[in-house]
Amino acid sequence: MDTQIVRIKIHPAIGIARVGNSDQPPFIGPESPDQPPLPPGSYKDGSGRVIRQAARFRVYGYNQAGEAVRELKLGEAGVTEIKWSVHLANKKAAWYQFHLALDIREALNLTTTQLRRRNFDVTGANRKKLVIDAGRKQIRASLHESVALAGKIMNRAVPLGSIATQTDGRLLVVGGAGKSASYANPEKPISGVVNNDTWYDDVSDGPVTAEVTIGGVTKTASPAWAVVAPPHFAPGVKTVRTLYDLLHDVFVTDRTLPAVQQVSYPEHIEPLLGRFCDLQWVNHGFAAQYGWAGPHDFRDPALRKRLNDPGEAGRELRRQVYVQMRDYERDGTSPLPWPWLYGDAMSSGKPTSVRQHIKISGEQDRMLARWADGRFTPGPPRKGHPDVDAAPVAAQPGLLDRGALENCAADAFHPGCEVTWPMRHKTLYSEPFRIRHRAPNTPEPDYGDVLTVQTALGSNGPLHAQEPGGLTRWMAAPWQCDAASCRSGYQVRSGLGPRYSPYLPTFWPAQVPNHVLKQADFSTVNTPPSGSDDSAREKAFENRAVWLRGLRGTDVNKQRRQMIDDWYKFGIVETHEYTVGDAKFPRYLQVESEPGYPPALDRANLVTLQVPEAGAPQRAGVAEVWTGEVAAESVEAMLVHQALQEVKEATGRDESEFAAGYLEKLDPFHGAP
Repeated sequence: MDTQIVRIKIHPAIGIARVGNSDQPPFIGPESPDQPPLPPGSYKDGSGRVIRQAARFRVYGYNQAGEAVRELKLGEAGVTEIKWSVHLANKKAAWYQFHLALDIREALNLTTTQLRRRNFDVTGANRKKLVIDAGRKQIRASLHESVALAGKIMNRAVPLGSIATQTDGRLLVVGGAGKSASYANPEKPISGVVNNDTWYDDVSDGPVTAEVTIGGVTKTASPAWAVVAPPHFAPGVKTVRTLYDLLHDVFVTDRTLPAVQQVSYPEHIEPLLGRFCDLQWVNHGFAAQYGWAGPHDFRDPALRKRLNDPGEAGRELRRQVYVQMRDYERDGTSPLPWPWLYGDAMSSGKPTSVRQHIKISGEQDRMLARWADGRFTPGPPRKGHPDVDAAPVAAQPGLLDRGALENCAADAFHPGCEVTWPMRHKTLYSEPFRIRHRAPNTPEPDYGDVLTVQTALGSNGPLHAQEPGGLTRWMAAPWQCDAASCRSGYQVRSGLGPRYSPYLPTFWPAQVPNHVLKQADFSTVNTPPSGSDDSAREKAFENRAVWLRGLRGTDVNKQRRQMIDDWYKFGIVETHEYTVGDAKFPRYLQVESEPGYPPALDRANLVTLQVPEAGAPQRAGVAEVWTGEVAAESVEAMLVHQALQEVKEATGRDESEFAAGYLEKLDPFHGAP
């Protein structure tokens, strides 16, 4: 191999940090797609606060052929300096409302009011005060420097985290503390999932650059991007269609990356099918179908043997698995095909869009089709490279890029967990996975009071080179309101019949769990039976508690406000080993850490009831155009209470099982046909 370095690049190209409110040192986020989750107790400190996840960046030297030659570390092979710079910002409050992804045709039905700026009443030069900008900060690895990052919103200081170098010159980017607030005094009431005026949080994103002095010559590296996201509440679980899958498909479609020619069961098919199984730890519906000993437990050795055999005998089984995957043209709005995950145009009640649910990426579908046809190579389960530093140098950059993105969601950009729909546009990138940076002397245009679909998708729109804060500005404000609303089985009164499942479909369960195995139930499972009757352990294993059961009452707005204060009290789903040794249950189980809120019923908040008729007073109250004699929030509360009483009587469910209200995100067209 040619070892002469002609180019330098930062990896991962997109690094993911996550907020946390613990004072303990951060842990470093996943750096390989094969890296196992950390041991139990690694994600919260002794007081129950969430430990931050840091994004770690490295620089690699490449030869003329584009091959990674080695990682460039301070003090090794002539490297005398690595000068890093980071510029993080949060632009949510200064950006536009989110109701739907603007690149789907359903968005053409949005009204002008829905396309307006957030905090519309803030005008002129004051809008700059809505941007929390930490400024460009630079540190030198040779001096082991570190610097805090902070900005302001309406003259209120907002810490955004810090940056520091390790002794080998690698960069650590650490995000905020997970604190959200309203800059208004008194604070403005929470009224929605995504667009809460005056409210801000401390997630952020922005460019990461580096200059490396090697052999006395200073070279500029191809830059990267840092995203500071909300916590990953189930760090051992990946979703069916990850952000890496989505972006890989973007670049394969654009032919800037080659499509996989030789499909491998352990490399390409088994990881996808296995993710269906892993969702058993965060959603009870997935547990029933794909969980341990379930009808489609793809991790069962006997079933794996059949799926891993390219012979004619297994062709129909493979075909049946493949044809279960959703095809919009064939399936329309049916909720039955896989995966059972909500999509970009999800709405409550009877769906009207095929994008009510997601489908797997085009490249995932193509590989599954080849597998179903028997055109694949079998093999033992993939071991990969759990430790990036032990992998061949040429493989390390790709592992770093993939490791970060595989732990992010692309289930539904409604809007999503870490980032959202602009990520699927090739114009956002300078090369695969690398965000295109906007030059400091070419600021982004002012798009006006309303961001139309045409402008958003146009050649001078926001889907090109990015400024600090450009990726997270589309997300929920604040993120906790969306997290409190990430549930399963949303329904209106008319749909709560015998075919209703409170567990499926679902939003982002890998990031924000729906139903979890509690510590107490795991303790029962992991205790050897005292006699021949093992029913207690079996029952404990099958039991799942609602992850959001700690949200009090039935009012969704009050629950969202509680989540802003109590987000860190909810459990982290962690990997525990089953030690009884009788193979009665999986060797490893994902178990919720002990929550920090008072004990709650397992089924509390199981059913999310959408009350569309409460939307009119809710929207009018938010817009301050309500003219009724009774306050808008009182009318909204009365309508919700009435709906709740009706469904309690009709279904026989206990009131504690319901969370009820008007979720504007589930009614983007305000009930219009």
